[in-house]
Amino acid sequence: MTTPDLRALLRAPEQVPSTASAPPTAATPTMPASGAPATPAMPAMPAMPASGVPAAPAEVPTTPPAEVPGLPTTAQPGVFSPESARKDVPILHRTVNGQPLVWLDNGATTQKPRQVIEAVSAYYSAANSNIHRGAHTMAREATELYEAGRTAVAQFLGAPSPDTIMFVRGTTEAVNLVAQSWGRAHLGPGDDILVPVLEHHSNIVPWQLIAEETRARVVPVPLTPDGEIDQDAYADLLSARTQMVVVSQASNVLGTVPPVREMTALAHRYGAKVLVDGAQAVAHMPVDVQALGADFYAFSGHKLFAPTGIGALYATPGAMAEMRPWQGGGNMIESVSFERTTFAAMPHMMEAGTGHISGVVGLLAAIDWLRGFDQQAVAAYEEALMSYAMQAMATVPGLEVIGSAAQRIAVMTFTLAGHDPASVADWLDKDGIAVRAGHHCAQPALAHYGLESAARASFALYNTSGEVDQLVASLRRLQQAGQGAEGA
Repeated sequence: MTTPDLRALLRAPEQVPSTASAPPTAATPTMPASGAPATPAMPAMPAMPASGVPAAPAEVPTTPPAEVPGLPTTAQPGVFSPESARKDVPILHRTVNGQPLVWLDNGATTQKPRQVIEAVSAYYSAANSNIHRGAHTMAREATELYEAGRTAVAQFLGAPSPDTIMFVRGTTEAVNLVAQSWGRAHLGPGDDILVPVLEHHSNIVPWQLIAEETRARVVPVPLTPDGEIDQDAYADLLSARTQMVVVSQASNVLGTVPPVREMTALAHRYGAKVLVDGAQAVAHMPVDVQALGADFYAFSGHKLFAPTGIGALYATPGAMAEMRPWQGGGNMIESVSFERTTFAAMPHMMEAGTGHISGVVGLLAAIDWLRGFDQQAVAAYEEALMSYAMQAMATVPGLEVIGSAAQRIAVMTFTLAGHDPASVADWLDKDGIAVRAGHHCAQPALAHYGLESAARASFALYNTSGEVDQLVASLRRLQQAGQGAEGA
C-alpha cells in the first residue's frame, strides 16, 4: 500500500464548499512544497456518534435566522452573515432535551466549525508524528504544519514575527508562565503588581503565588459602578514600585473592554511591563499587539473556535530576553551534559517536551476559518446583536443585567428576582438553551456588585436574534411559573 498524498488528504475538497473559507492571501500562511496547505481538512465530514447528534444538519430543525436590523440574514458571497457561520458548525444543528440547541455559553468555550474538526482528524489520519527532531517525511510534514500554526497566530495578532509566539495550553498556562519565568527573575520585596478587580481568577491567582514567593504585593485596581476600571485610581496606584500590570482586553463576566492601549502606555512611563489577557477578546474584535503596545498577550484556542488544550503567548523580543526557562526537558535545549545545559533560542526555550501538535493544527484551521469573514462586519454584527439582546432582556420582569460599561463585548451577566442562577440555567437547559451559572472565575468582580453568583449568556458570530427571542421567552415563562407557584 502506497503512502497517501498528504496534500490531497488535507486539501479542502471542492465537493464540500465552505461559505467561510477564503483563498490564501499575503496574510495567510502557505506551506512549503514538501508540506501541506495552511487549512487542513478531511475529504468528508466524519459521521457523528450515536449520541443524539445527527450526521446531516438538515435532519434537525435549526434556530430561526437572525433578524438584527441592518445586517444580513442569509449567506452571500464575500459577505458575513451568522447563517454562513452556522452552516459550518455541526453541533449547532443538534437537539438538547428535544429542542434545537441554543448555545449561549461561548464565554466558557466556543463551538468548532467542521474545518477544525476535519483538520484535526486529517492530521491524525495522514500526518501524525512528533516534530522538530525527526528526519523522516512525516516528521517534516508535522513540523511544517506546527510552524505554519505559529506563523498564523503571529499574523492573526499582528505580531512582528513568528519567533515572538509561544504555544501553551491556554491563557491560564500563559499567565503562569510569565509569572514564573519573568516574575521570579524580576519581582522582589516592595514591588507592586497591579490587577484590576474585573480580572479572571487565572489573572489573579498566579500573581498571588509569585508575590508570596518574592515578597512582592498584588494591588487591586477598583471598578466604577458601571463595571469599568477606575482610570483615576489606576493612575494613582502606578508608581516606581510597579513592575507589572495585568489587564483583560475584555471581561468574561461584565463584558467590559478597557482602554488597554492607554493603560499600557501609562504603565510604560513607570517602567512596568504589561500582560494583556486576550481570552475573551480574540473571537470578538481584531487584535494588533503592536498597536496595543503590550509586552505580553495571551489567549486560549478553545475560545477561538479551536480545540481545547492549546493557546498562545506573545511576548516582545525585549520581554523574551528577560525570561528564564520555566520547565525543563526535551525540545527546549541546545545541548545537555551533566556539567552544563545550554538552551534553545526563543520561543522554543519555553516549549519543553512534545507540544499539542494536533491542537496547533486545529488552531491554524480555526484562524483561517475566522479570517475568511470580514472581521469588522463580525464585530458590527455582534454589537448589534448585543444591543438587541439588551432591549429584549429588559422586557423580562425582575431581570437585572450586571455592568453597564460603554465599551463591551457580547456578554450579558444577569440575575433574575426570585430565582438563584443555577435554577435559571437548569430551566433554560430544559428548553435547549445553554447558559452558564456561578461565579464565572471572577469572584472579585461579582463581589463588586454584592453577588456571589449570576447567570451569563455570552454570544458569538453564529448566534442570532431568533435565539435571543427564545432566551427571553423561556425566562418569561420561568417568571410566570414562579408567580403561579406563589399564587398556589
